[in-house]
Amino acid sequence: MTEFSRIAVLGVGVLGSQIAYHTAFKGYDIVAYDVDDNAVDRARTRLAALADRYEREVEDAGAGARDIVDRIELTSDLLHAVSAADLVIEAAPELVSVKRRLFSVVGEAAPAHTVFATNTSAIPPSALMDSTGRPDRFLALHFSNLVWRHNIAEVMGTPRTDPDVYASVVRFAASIGMVPIEMKKEKPGYVLNSLLVPLLKAAGELLADDIADPAAVDDVWRIGTGAAYGPFEMLDIIGLMTAHHIASHGDAKQREFARLIKERYLDKGQTGVESGQGFYTYPPT
Repeated sequence: MTEFSRIAVLGVGVLGSQIAYHTAFKGYDIVAYDVDDNAVDRARTRLAALADRYEREVEDAGAGARDIVDRIELTSDLLHAVSAADLVIEAAPELVSVKRRLFSVVGEAAPAHTVFATNTSAIPPSALMDSTGRPDRFLALHFSNLVWRHNIAEVMGTPRTDPDVYASVVRFAASIGMVPIEMKKEKPGYVLNSLLVPLLKAAGELLADDIADPAAVDDVWRIGTGAAYGPFEMLDIIGLMTAHHIASHGDAKQREFARLIKERYLDKGQTGVESGQGFYTYPPT
């Protein structure tokens, strides 16, 4: 069965940085790629902030959480990032064209044994698999935001994914403390987002129609269901750039929600928890 030692994470944004940090925390050799030196500098800041959170929130992290950052190799050289990778985890923007272009380069450069995983939350892996040139070694591995706390990893193959590759990725997910959720067939949104997205869309429509403010909507959801977060709190965690992108491609009400996000928040540099301000204000991490 395929074994993994060196992991390349492509895209070190909000979730990519969590995947890279957490996988290094669990003992794997990590190289993390982003598009240019400025993006790499931002990634370094994200990773340092994650070390602080692990110190506070993860029981067995301790002072060594800061050492993890130094163990992660950051690079803007894509060919170098994948040159010795056993497993590539892509966490690039949610655009088919971007992901296909990235995988076409990676498929040419990575070793013959490399397995390719996309963290896409909405694109079926079969829409991307041919771009690698090795569809039998391609599948989706979807993490949730705040991976150390919401520790599921949804594994979704295609009809062409080698069963050995699939089983190895399931085992890898378990080895980093995730609960592997094995998907029987392709489903955009997997399990989590198939349940979550309708809730977030409904919340967006309530705001777009001026029915209730975000805090009121969140109060109803938390008090009425016992949930830890309301939908607007979830959107802040996910990130308002991502929320805007998804809503922009929806129906008329969703596009209106996207417009509100842009005008009220994004145009002011407010992107959610990461920036300290979104629908709510957050203390510095």
